[in-house]
Amino acid sequence: MAEIQARAAGASVQPPLSQAVGYVIVVVLGLIIAGADQAVMMVITKILKKTTGEDNKKTEMFMTANRTVRTGLTASAVISSWLWTTAMLGASFVGYDYGVAGPFWFAAGCSPMIVFFALIGISCKRKIPDAHTSLEVVRIRYGRIAHVVFMTLCLINNIFACANMLLGAAAVISAITGMHIIAATFLLPVGVTVYTFVGGIKATFLTDYFHTAIILIIACYLSIKAFTFEEVGSIGKLYELVQAAAQRHPVSGNQDGTYLTMTSKGAILFGILHICSNFGLVIMDTSYFIKAFSAAPSSVVPGYTIGGIAYFAIPWALGTIMSSLALGLENTSSFPTYPRRMTSVEVSNGLVLPYAAMTIAGKGGAAAVLLITFMAVTSTLSAQVIAVSSILSFDVYREYINKAASDRDIIRASHFGVIFFAAFSAGFSTMLHYVGIDLGWTLYMLGVVTCPGIFPMAFTILWRRQSKAAAILFPILGMATGIGVWLGTAQHFYGAVSVSSTGQILPCVYGTVASAFSPIVYSVVITLVKPQRYDWAEFRKEKLGLDRLDSDSDGTVNDHGSEEQRPRSSFDPQELKRWGRIAAFWSVATFLGHWVLWPLPMYGSKYVFGKGFFTAWVVVGIIWLWITMLVAIFYPILDGGMQQMVQISRALRGRKDTVSSPSFISTVNDSPEVFRVDEKS
Repeated sequence: MAEIQARAAGASVQPPLSQAVGYVIVVVLGLIIAGADQAVMMVITKILKKTTGEDNKKTEMFMTANRTVRTGLTASAVISSWLWTTAMLGASFVGYDYGVAGPFWFAAGCSPMIVFFALIGISCKRKIPDAHTSLEVVRIRYGRIAHVVFMTLCLINNIFACANMLLGAAAVISAITGMHIIAATFLLPVGVTVYTFVGGIKATFLTDYFHTAIILIIACYLSIKAFTFEEVGSIGKLYELVQAAAQRHPVSGNQDGTYLTMTSKGAILFGILHICSNFGLVIMDTSYFIKAFSAAPSSVVPGYTIGGIAYFAIPWALGTIMSSLALGLENTSSFPTYPRRMTSVEVSNGLVLPYAAMTIAGKGGAAAVLLITFMAVTSTLSAQVIAVSSILSFDVYREYINKAASDRDIIRASHFGVIFFAAFSAGFSTMLHYVGIDLGWTLYMLGVVTCPGIFPMAFTILWRRQSKAAAILFPILGMATGIGVWLGTAQHFYGAVSVSSTGQILPCVYGTVASAFSPIVYSVVITLVKPQRYDWAEFRKEKLGLDRLDSDSDGTVNDHGSEEQRPRSSFDPQELKRWGRIAAFWSVATFLGHWVLWPLPMYGSKYVFGKGFFTAWVVVGIIWLWITMLVAIFYPILDGGMQQMVQISRALRGRKDTVSSPSFISTVNDSPEVFRVDEKS
């Protein structure tokens, strides 16, 4: 709900596709994909069990893929993890509101923390390599009270993240097909529930791969189709259309009122809000930790770094092109809302992207947006669902209900968590819809509730002096501070605390910054009173593997704790230290590049894009977007996929001596010797 010029609502836009198409995509296609995923996963699981010994009925395989996912698939999964419907819909709507600065700051608010998470991930590999969730780390270091506090923060993060995705996706599906928005909200999680229920984390990795491939192919298609549309024809013509749009309705807070400048007060405020919010979404999202735990030690840093940098192009390029199309063409008869402008509600519901696609490609464009919306929401929702199921199974069931839980018990609890959270997230999103909350509101206020745990969680892994009292108190105090500032500034600036006022950008920026950074003050003050000197070796004293004897259905007994079967983490402590230094370098470099060296000189110089510069801006974005597609689709195949297929083929023909650990999922580059970290490292 940005502060944009009020626009009177005109005649409603007729959905270009029928309700039947909506139900076919959401229900039938969802079940077909789920069924295909289930069939493929069953076949893959059988083949891998026969040829490599992988067993998806074991908790380590179900939850962490035996901690052996390679760099290519890790990078693809990282891109997929942030390929939210919000990324495409939100980047387009901030581009519509603020111009070219909006999509840039949206992208810059995503990549740095993805790369930073490589540092968190490799630190976990060094200090507690056998963990399954980030909350296990908190419990071991600080005890059960802190465990419950952080569990609550993580669940709040996942709930609002899912609501953010479902609200935007359901609004777009309803606008394109006429399908009832509540039906879309409840039916979208169905397919996700089925394939996540069956396949666990590996199903999430592999299904995300295919969904991401489809989304990026369509995104690349739209990036080219835009300039084959008769009324656009070239990047130079698009520049002229956007210039003309600024003359008709100049942007408050932008240099000269133009859309073609990085000097935009609203956009940079959104950038500050967005980067803080996304740090919270990453650090407090257990699905990111699960994927880091699932990656091979040598794959965490390159996988997250490559994925994070490649991801930048998606909101930047797609958001810039589609928002520019909407701005430039909305006064033409080909635009769905003609002769009026888009209303504030339409913009906030994320309809800039679908309306622009409908303009340049008609029903085909509507179908393309419908498909990528469906693929994006199901792909990212699956990661959220398995993250919550891991919390309910490991951090609730195993810790507080059945400490002697076997593989079968924990997977049963995980299945319950998958079903429960899918239903709960749909119900919660429905509630938000009926009180007038939409994609714009959740996108802006998200950081208020996700940011209080950023520094407490990071310090848990990176700073040995943080005390137990600080870890327990300062996220609570941080959230209270953030909510108080958010509501107080809404009252101050707009005279009331309402859905409308709390969704404006200024209260959300103040609340998010307070929520994110006040805990640092609280932590330092509380820690100075009684600092801790934590010994990282204490992490490795905790027995996290499942070694209970478990009986199979046929009555035979399998020793899950046997030396051959128990998952073990292969790593060289010196090698992991080197990866840690590399991760720290790329974290700083990505932040400086995306937040300081590139945008701030353009902001400070009050530069307004000329036609040549705008052309270069768009061309670089398109090239980067196509490279991202190649990375997401082909890198996992080149990084061991073909090798694994050859190995499995040979094994199935009886040549078992040729099979090593699976290359696509596993790492063959790590030393075969199992190292244990020196307790002083």
